[in-house]
Amino acid sequence: MTDTANRLEIWYRANARDLPWRAPPGAPVPADADWPYRVWLSEIMLQQTTVATVKAYFARFTARWPSVAALAAADDAEVMQAWAGLGYYARARNLLACARALVASHGGRFPSDETMLRALPGIGDYTAAAIAAFAFGHRAIIIDGNVERVITRRAGIDTPLPAARAAIRAELERLTPAAAGDFAQGLMDLAGRICTPRAPRCDNCPIAVGCRAAASGDPTRWPVKPIKKPRPLRHGFAWWIEADGAVLTVTRPPKGLLGGMVALPSGDWSAAPDPAPPLPGDWIDLGAVSHGFTHFELLLRVRALRLAARPPLAGNWLNVDEMASAGLPTLFRKAVSLAMAHESGSEDQ
Repeated sequence: MTDTANRLEIWYRANARDLPWRAPPGAPVPADADWPYRVWLSEIMLQQTTVATVKAYFARFTARWPSVAALAAADDAEVMQAWAGLGYYARARNLLACARALVASHGGRFPSDETMLRALPGIGDYTAAAIAAFAFGHRAIIIDGNVERVITRRAGIDTPLPAARAAIRAELERLTPAAAGDFAQGLMDLAGRICTPRAPRCDNCPIAVGCRAAASGDPTRWPVKPIKKPRPLRHGFAWWIEADGAVLTVTRPPKGLLGGMVALPSGDWSAAPDPAPPLPGDWIDLGAVSHGFTHFELLLRVRALRLAARPPLAGNWLNVDEMASAGLPTLFRKAVSLAMAHESGSEDQ
């Protein structure tokens, strides 16, 4: 073990966060047959999401679906509803696809080999390495955005991301010990608490000796990132159709953005559409909500129509007071909040 890895692991054992998907530092991998399931579930949830947010979702998921087999047998709509609010909904669809592939081809158990793991739906290089190390105790090179930050700073890698990843992997190959789990978890905790994106605490870093970024006096120079291109703005419409104390909801197509999620009826999201509403009537423009997706920003205008009787439209009618807990994705929760605020304001007048 290198001196850097040794100092990091000593720090990690004294400062590790207590998380329900982690074995205690220095402890062997739990013998529980469902431990790899917990590791995998946490890693999928943690993509693009904070630990603080994931904790509650992880607890609810594992209570409701405690094993791969239980998740594989779950109703798609129930899983999508339970996922609502975590974002990046393709993860939830891949979660189901992966669980079902494991039941169909692996007896409901995760393989320990990284190549076999990468063949499963929704599992890429990072997640395969994390499962191999955290669930099975194998040596694996685990690289996420936090690890990239620590390693580019320590080694002073001036190549912009993503081109820098080859150099990052080479440095990690040199540093990673045979028991890779605590080392990788230590890097992640170090990134979250010491080697932060802004105002890193180099004076408190256990591996500051030999760190080129710390020695430079300007550690935030790393990692070097390419200039971000502005995300294009798209426009869309959502329709709040209310009748007899209920609102029409639909389930979005299984593929595409927010696939399989419960939503308000809406048109296509393009440069500047103005589609016809689902039915004629005295529509009221309630304003707009904005939401950022990975590759574009969306400005969604919300229009409302309140009727005495429910029209013959495809979808599911939910009571108005159920809308806030209906498991809608964040974009449509914003639209619902706008519509309900307008309704409340109308009642107050």
